[in-house]
Amino acid sequence: MRRYIRSLDPKLSRDVWLLEFGGLTNAFGNGIVLPFLIIYLHNVRGIPLGLAGLAAAVNSVAGLASGFLAGSLADRLGPKRVLIASLVVMAVAISMFPLIRTVWDAYALNLLLGGASGAFWPSQSAMVAGLAPRAQRHSAFAMQRVSMNLGVALGGLVGGSIARAEHPRTFTVLFLLDAASFVAFALLTMLLPSPRYEGEDVGTYRAVVRDRAFMRYVLLNALFISVGMVVVVELLPPYAKNYAGVNEQLIGVLWMINAIVVVVAQLPVAKLAEGRRRMHAFALMGVLWGATMLLVGGAGTWLNATSAFALMALAMVVFGIGECLHGIVHGPLSSDLAPPQLVGRYMAFASQSWQAGWILGPAVGGFVLQHFPNALWVGAGTINLAAAGLALGLGRALPQSVRLAPRGSPAG
Repeated sequence: MRRYIRSLDPKLSRDVWLLEFGGLTNAFGNGIVLPFLIIYLHNVRGIPLGLAGLAAAVNSVAGLASGFLAGSLADRLGPKRVLIASLVVMAVAISMFPLIRTVWDAYALNLLLGGASGAFWPSQSAMVAGLAPRAQRHSAFAMQRVSMNLGVALGGLVGGSIARAEHPRTFTVLFLLDAASFVAFALLTMLLPSPRYEGEDVGTYRAVVRDRAFMRYVLLNALFISVGMVVVVELLPPYAKNYAGVNEQLIGVLWMINAIVVVVAQLPVAKLAEGRRRMHAFALMGVLWGATMLLVGGAGTWLNATSAFALMALAMVVFGIGECLHGIVHGPLSSDLAPPQLVGRYMAFASQSWQAGWILGPAVGGFVLQHFPNALWVGAGTINLAAAGLALGLGRALPQSVRLAPRGSPAG
């Protein structure tokens, strides 16, 4: 692993490494909570699966509304201030989740958490893009994916060892640990400089919308997130528990397997992708994610709990390789397409493609899971394969200067 880090880029600055460490801390807290959130709402608080899925959609609706404002503020005031503020609000929101008793409580707190989360992602991405020169951005974003998945892996393992649906107080521990991780990241961010364009005329979102190639990419990414990332993150845990008989501890292990694959494979994948077409990597990701869905659906339909867990573990390995491909394309391509004075706004749109996917995926997928649990995986797999074809078409529409992943940073 150390050899791969050196081969990618030995010159990532101290500030970038501090930001990556903060992301690791934050991801540890998220990994503790995310696999078990719908389980908490459904199995502990008695909220039906469809309405529990809508709680995740409400979170993303709030993020969609706040993200665009955050992108504008990141360009004008600097992403550091926006990032710290979002982390503080998220800490307050998640620490209140033990108070949930009704679906309306869940929606209200998800509105608060989602609004802060919508500001977190574009400001954090703008920090990465601003602290790393263009030739090092693919390395910086790859390391960001590694650090965050390492945190998720450790968090999922810890969360799975703590969470028990028959003991609601165990979930209180999860939420408070997540809140502590937000506070730790905020304190670390205070030590970093803020790339900013304060006082300049930085343009408007209309300039972003006029970039047709970028907007096509944003829509494609939203589709991939809704039928790929969301389905695995939000819907696989309750499906595994309630339809395949996999317990919470093994669900945490599934989460850890996926994250460890990204930790181990992200840097080699980034190195192999240098000089190659970015949209070919995106299309391959769609194929791998489609295969993941079919494996999970097959495990829950035909196998007992032990065999289902084994096949789901294989599916998480396949999905993790696809995540590595997403990591080398999404952040670097979005920032490379952006004029320097519009990085915050471009990254806001890139982040909002995630939020849009997190609205559509849980809102539709939660009800499909409730009424047609096995059909969910066939449908999601088919759409991922179709989206892979769209990625190949988009590759021809991108500007020539960004079609290929850069080949590392120049010597010296």
